[in-house]
Amino acid sequence: MKKIILLFFCISYLFACSSKKGYLERNDADRSLQDAVKKINKNPDDEKATEAIPELYNLIKKKHLDQITAYNQSQQLNKWDNIVNEYEYLQAAYNAIMNAPAAFKLVNPESYSSNLVEAKESAAAAYYESGNSYFEKAGRDNAKAAYTAYKKVGKFVPGFKDINEKMQKAYENSIINIIINPVQDNSFFMNNGWGNYGMNYSNEYFQQKLLQDLGNYNSSPARYYNMWDARRLNVTPDWNVDFRVKSIIVPNPQTSYSTRNANKQIQIGTDTAGRPVYNNVSATINITRLSFVSRANLEVNITDLTSRRNMSYRNYNEEYKWEQESATFNGDRRALSQSDWDLINKTGYSNNAPKKEEILVELYKKIYPQVLAQIRQAVSW
Repeated sequence: MKKIILLFFCISYLFACSSKKGYLERNDADRSLQDAVKKINKNPDDEKATEAIPELYNLIKKKHLDQITAYNQSQQLNKWDNIVNEYEYLQAAYNAIMNAPAAFKLVNPESYSSNLVEAKESAAAAYYESGNSYFEKAGRDNAKAAYTAYKKVGKFVPGFKDINEKMQKAYENSIINIIINPVQDNSFFMNNGWGNYGMNYSNEYFQQKLLQDLGNYNSSPARYYNMWDARRLNVTPDWNVDFRVKSIIVPNPQTSYSTRNANKQIQIGTDTAGRPVYNNVSATINITRLSFVSRANLEVNITDLTSRRNMSYRNYNEEYKWEQESATFNGDRRALSQSDWDLINKTGYSNNAPKKEEILVELYKKIYPQVLAQIRQAVSW
């Protein structure tokens, strides 16, 4: 019995040591402290958390203060982001312990709230000065840099000096005027005349749809025009968006044939005992399949009209697959399923093949959202 009791105490001691060791050996000491404080808050007598919390707090305090000292030696502007983060970790540890009476008995934590406020004010001042250095220069890139710096100022100290007014002005200075041109279709089919059926997603309508969707997307500093409106409103364009259909391939449908067998047992009567009698019936289904794969290639080029610099270029390749089946049968019609009859009774496939204009619409439907995303990405910050 004594051996059992001794073994029990040894296991308990080892478990307590390993659990405390577990808190201290985690990679994230800040999270480990928060977990230990939660544990002791629920159970003030928890030995593992009780032993770990003082060591964890001292470890966290030393680690973050050392980091702050190192960051203060840096000349980089983003050092302020790091310093503020370090003080936030220190203050989070303080708050956790202060909100847990059992933990507060173990540690006398130090508040860094005033240090955090000072660090944020210093960060705001540094980013404000950086923003001003860009704000005074011409060009969209400088306006973007100023806006980004001013936004950081507002993050650290909302309403700092005249930050709101300067942010608005920097945003306005970064707005670019973009011309969306109609699609230039150099493909064989456009040159040979497709009619007007397929204009829903091509050429002028493609341009108009882009102008509408881009104009309703207000998160990027850009205004969109066609060339006629830009001239009418006396707007000087900054960027040009050109589209060119390089090729559209619409092959003739390919015909293929196949057969499959259909079998079914049907009741043909009953025997002398009144039991059903079945007979196997079969039919052969002859399937004719028409299919083709159409492909389109669209080139999109976004150019800065002042510098002639290419801002974005993409070459889109999309395909549209079409197929249609019809069927006849030989044999016993009773072997056919409803799906077999649906295929057999289909309207003649020769009348249902899509027109070239319909194919163009389907191809443009696939390309359009990609083009829209490309333009949005090009103007976004």
